Amino acid sequence: MAQITPMMKQYLEIKAQHQDAFLFFRLGDFYELFFEDAKLAAQELEITLTGRGQGEDRIPMCGVPYHSADQYMSRLIEKGYKIALCEQVEDPKEAKGVVKREVVKMLTPGTMMNGNVIKEKENNYLVALTAFEDQSFGLARTDLTTGECAATLIGDALEDVIHDIASSGTKELVVASDLDETTLKRIIEKCPVTVSYEDKVELDQDYMNLCEDLQSEKLKMSFARLLQYLIRTQKRSLNHLQRVTYYHFDSFMKMDTHTKRNLELTESLREKKKAGSLLAIVDQTVTSMGGRLVKNWLERPLIDQSGIEERLKIVTSFLEFYFEREELRDELRHVYDLERLAGRIAYGSVNARELVQLKRSLEKIPLIKELVGKMVPSLLSKWFHEEDQVFELIELLDRSLVEDPPISVTEGGMIRPGYHEELDTYRDASKNGKQWIAELEQKERQETGIRTLKIGFNKVFGYYIEVTRANTHLLHEGRYERKQTLTNAERYITPELKEKEALILEAEEKMEQLEYDLFVSVREEAKQFLPFIQTLAHSISEIDVLAGFATVSEQRHYVKPTFSKKRDIAIVDGRHPVVETVIEKGQYVANDVHMTKGREMLLITGPNMAGKSTYMRQLALLAVMAQIGCYVPATSCELPIFDQVFTRIGAADDLASGQSTFMVEMLETRYALTKATQNSLILLDEIGRGTSTYDGMALAQAIIEYIHDTVRAKTLFSTHYHELTQLDKELADLQNVHVSAVEENGTVVFLHKVIDGQADRSYGIYVAELAELPSQVTERAETLLKQFEEGTQAQWTNQAQHPPFSEQQLTLFAAEEEAKVEKSVSDTLTGQEEKVLKKLVKKDVLHMTPIEAIQFINELQRLLK
Repeated sequence: MAQITPMMKQYLEIKAQHQDAFLFFRLGDFYELFFEDAKLAAQELEITLTGRGQGEDRIPMCGVPYHSADQYMSRLIEKGYKIALCEQVEDPKEAKGVVKREVVKMLTPGTMMNGNVIKEKENNYLVALTAFEDQSFGLARTDLTTGECAATLIGDALEDVIHDIASSGTKELVVASDLDETTLKRIIEKCPVTVSYEDKVELDQDYMNLCEDLQSEKLKMSFARLLQYLIRTQKRSLNHLQRVTYYHFDSFMKMDTHTKRNLELTESLREKKKAGSLLAIVDQTVTSMGGRLVKNWLERPLIDQSGIEERLKIVTSFLEFYFEREELRDELRHVYDLERLAGRIAYGSVNARELVQLKRSLEKIPLIKELVGKMVPSLLSKWFHEEDQVFELIELLDRSLVEDPPISVTEGGMIRPGYHEELDTYRDASKNGKQWIAELEQKERQETGIRTLKIGFNKVFGYYIEVTRANTHLLHEGRYERKQTLTNAERYITPELKEKEALILEAEEKMEQLEYDLFVSVREEAKQFLPFIQTLAHSISEIDVLAGFATVSEQRHYVKPTFSKKRDIAIVDGRHPVVETVIEKGQYVANDVHMTKGREMLLITGPNMAGKSTYMRQLALLAVMAQIGCYVPATSCELPIFDQVFTRIGAADDLASGQSTFMVEMLETRYALTKATQNSLILLDEIGRGTSTYDGMALAQAIIEYIHDTVRAKTLFSTHYHELTQLDKELADLQNVHVSAVEENGTVVFLHKVIDGQADRSYGIYVAELAELPSQVTERAETLLKQFEEGTQAQWTNQAQHPPFSEQQLTLFAAEEEAKVEKSVSDTLTGQEEKVLKKLVKKDVLHMTPIEAIQFINELQRLLK
């Protein structure tokens, strides 16, 4: 490589300190990237890759304009990359040699303050993880956009750490550089986060007050790691950070990531969108702050009954005052995102327009307080205090800023006339000077008789008099001094014009700088109110969420849940909150759930498509809704307070970690069996279907017995293994229920009603007919089914009286069944038909996904053709 230029040497020295980030290197009006950064950025941003230099010494290069760089940076951050922003830190006119440059800020997924990465109704969490020698873990998190800070300690369960990181929607994880690689790998496999490193864990003296509520040194160390990372990467004031709150991991209903996904709490399973989730139903908030809070509540339902009932009491009050509640919600719609405005004020990135938004939001507070006082007067002291600060801040912003300021803070037009005497003087000079210019133009037109004469301005020549070439003969010699010749015109100046120009430009230059300085002083003064703004923001968001709960409860006819000390479940006409909204009005079939002594576990049988999974999810969703303080869809609802909810619904391979569908099923089941307590809720759907019939049946029975005898949790267990229904004769707390169906004139009608007792059949072949399998296939399947039932009924008649089959017995049964099937098929058909039916018999069609079923049917049709 040829000799490196001084500028490239500077670039390489800075890049060496930021190897894990794109270095956006400021050169004039562009941010440039070089070498591997340029290649990757050009690919990710779909921009042109150019080069610097010639031949073999050519350096790959790409760049983006600085004025539009934010959109490019946001795209990279959204993909999980980091950016080191390198700016010129001295005036090029005064620089000797290469202009001095420094990284002024790091942009990372967890530290972004604006841009497309930041979603209005979602937090943007940065989490620091600290592992201690006693195998415990400390977690500290912050949302830099709002200043929220929290910390917790977790025992030696890495799975709990993973679930806490995943449930908060963490975007970036900060760890020590010597963290165990296996631990980090397990976290990354389950949580799609950007990883950063910070080894400094000394608490900065300037931020000691943030930790006043933390008693544990472990918690302080965890927060210190987070804080040191922010100080190192942000290089600016962090005085909007709020005091760290301690949250106990066991203070909320625990739900692992699989459970939250299966229940579709915050996003749908298929499209990964809010629509189709429980969040879409209960989120009736009208502010961004409220939207973030309701999502947090949904991720972490309460287990403290007094806290739950306090929320329900407020919802009840809001329900009783319809007109006041609707007026309150109308006022809340005009409240901007106070939390993030506070963050931008602290960061020094807020503009005048946003400060006016803050003022308009604060102007709504007195009426909001009045309306809340009519509905829940007991909570006024909790939600509203330091009211004087509202009016003080309004007065400051109203006195200093115009009503419709520009977005830019450097081009003037922000400060209200009368706020600052010197600024008004400059404005008058500028205004009067321009008026003098306009009057001079009219005067010269009259005296010269040239109607097209005009006075213009540009940054190179300043003010000038322009006369078209066709009219220059009308000018008296010596009237003007020639300044510039154009193709069709001449430009002139006069001593008087240049004198006025100096006065005008001086006034405008000083005016812009003074106005910017005044705006900065207003912004700094507003920082004094940050704690007040943040406290007010939290109050407004709570009011918004609870008023939203009242609204959805009224619209959808929900009822107030009650809580049982005896752990009883008594739900009358319960409904799935999401499913009932997507089917035709009046068509949803409500179901009761009764689980008391003698009914701790429900074994659910019935046809596919009849609603077993909906029934199971419905119970869990009602429990979640009740424990976040919302009314629930039912005629009446009594529930215990669940400490944990576990689900095993649906099947999917985890190819990334090399795990099959059945392995995933077993791992999720193991987690439920080892973590659940008597106060938990377990939902297990079709356990054992991922292996052979007898293996699966044996596992299912063993799991049922273990939960019944050892765990004692409330459990819904759905199955197509009808042989398991005999267990109600042996297990005292197990009750058979089934989703009913009737057969009329050869057609099966699913009633979607859950009633006591066992189902007599699964109607799997009928479902195959609905999928329009060839009639000869379904007719043949009916014949085979009768043969199988006749051949196996005797084997299972007394199964409940016998211990689980031995491995040798299971192998023998499987061999016998296979032999019977093969003989039956070979005696009846030959050729391609025999091949098709063998494939059909061996395929577990009841547990195929729709796309798998279509592909399988297509394969069978191809063979028959």
